[in-house]
Amino acid sequence: MDTGSDTGPDAGPGADADEVEVVVAHQERATLRVGRVFLKVDADRERTDVEVRAMAAAPVPTADILWHRPPVLALAALPGEPLARLGRPSAASSNAWAAAGETVRRLHDAPLPSWPGANLEERTATLDRECAWLLAGDVVPADVVRRNRQIAEGALRERPPVFMHGDLHVAHVLVDGDEVTGVLDWSEAGQGDPMFDLASLTLGHREHLDDVVAGYGTGVDLDAVRGWWSLRSLTAIRWLVEHGFDPAAPGCEIDVLRSQV
Repeated sequence: MDTGSDTGPDAGPGADADEVEVVVAHQERATLRVGRVFLKVDADRERTDVEVRAMAAAPVPTADILWHRPPVLALAALPGEPLARLGRPSAASSNAWAAAGETVRRLHDAPLPSWPGANLEERTATLDRECAWLLAGDVVPADVVRRNRQIAEGALRERPPVFMHGDLHVAHVLVDGDEVTGVLDWSEAGQGDPMFDLASLTLGHREHLDDVVAGYGTGVDLDAVRGWWSLRSLTAIRWLVEHGFDPAAPGCEIDVLRSQV
């Protein structure tokens, strides 16, 4: 789970300054910026190993790996700006969103990585557990939880696996004008459902789903995309709360759940 762009953009005031900026930090990992270098520190070495392997295999632009000495991964900054931020309107053009869809298609058409992703049984168990937590704590209205649990069934189907990014948060796609300049944060990559990536990219930005589909091409299951919107939001809320983020902020996960019903 991530909440923002880790290694971009490279432009802006102080990009060459000799100072340390904390980009994101919580109990599991932290990302620091020093000039044009990003240092990712992760307590789980396996996540970092997956990121390195995925970036080497992905046929899309990624950050250059400067060095890797566990638990630290050093990456060069990428040009461009995030396609959008969750909870904020996107300033990117329809063409930029379509370019993002085309980039995701290139990834999904690539040879499968050798390691698996989460299976349906694991995702279903997680969904049931998180829904129970939401209901027990009255975090989200019960009718919203139950309706979104039903919608999530559209995602819980076996599909031919693809090379899936696994955490294609909208801020992890950088663009310069109408061109995608980089895709960030590959620690959740593996074999998986292509609709999960499309849903992650458009979470909270459903108005750009048609643009993404135009760039992606055929084979999009819109019911599955909507199902993943519900599933991803339901299963993210506890993690966000426990790590100091606000899923109830305007346009974020709880608003996504409400918009689904």
